[in-house]
Amino acid sequence: MKIIVTVKQVPDTSGKVAVNADGTLDRASMQTIINPDDLNAVEAALQLKDELGCKVIAFTMGPPPAEGMLRELMAMGVDEGVLITAREFGGSDTYATSQIIAAAIDTYGVDQDDIVFSGRQAIDGDTAQVGPQLAEKLGLEQVSYVGAIEKDGDTIKVRRMLEDGYMTIKVKTPCLLTCVKELNTPRYMNIRDILSAYDKPLQVMTYETLKNHPLIDKTTIGLTGSPTNIFKSFTPPQKGVGTMLTGDSKSVATQVADVLAKKHII
Repeated sequence: MKIIVTVKQVPDTSGKVAVNADGTLDRASMQTIINPDDLNAVEAALQLKDELGCKVIAFTMGPPPAEGMLRELMAMGVDEGVLITAREFGGSDTYATSQIIAAAIDTYGVDQDDIVFSGRQAIDGDTAQVGPQLAEKLGLEQVSYVGAIEKDGDTIKVRRMLEDGYMTIKVKTPCLLTCVKELNTPRYMNIRDILSAYDKPLQVMTYETLKNHPLIDKTTIGLTGSPTNIFKSFTPPQKGVGTMLTGDSKSVATQVADVLAKKHII
């Protein structure tokens, strides 16, 4: 058994969001982080590794510097990394991205008892589409918004989080699960794995590696093969500074009423 985790390197939106003149994100000038939901997927995989002794492989699609992110994941306990990178893959939307990653995972191989984990969604796009699209293109059973996992043989019982409650689902392997932040708390790196991170295997898959796969066609990957594209990105205007009111409840209520009256709200 092995566990495959898909991970994305995203711009750190906690800082200043840089935008090009054409309205697209200036990713090259922004700091990057590991997508938060993907870290929950990595932790879920590592917890199963701790329990079952299975192998964990992290897949990411991005520019060559994304290797550093994969090494960070190896320092957390991931056993192997796969970097999917090529100029032909640049500008891919969710459809094209899932084509490429599905081809890479299929080339690596998915066995009968394997599990694929993905984060619920990425903070740069917030579409929550790539995980389900991967499952469809790999022909895997899928459960999204997973908030709890329990493995029993070739069956996995998961608790799926809904807006108004929970749904308990049993699914057989191989399958794909998309993970939410409520599932767990990602662990920190440990000294042993930090020291061994650069000794762990990292495989690079390029366009030349994948070009003969049925899912890879220049009309379905990259910017040309993307049915959707970003019209414009922008930094929202900063909100005004709030006013702190002090005093007991009666005094504060009076102050609030005065402010609302001055604004002709009441």
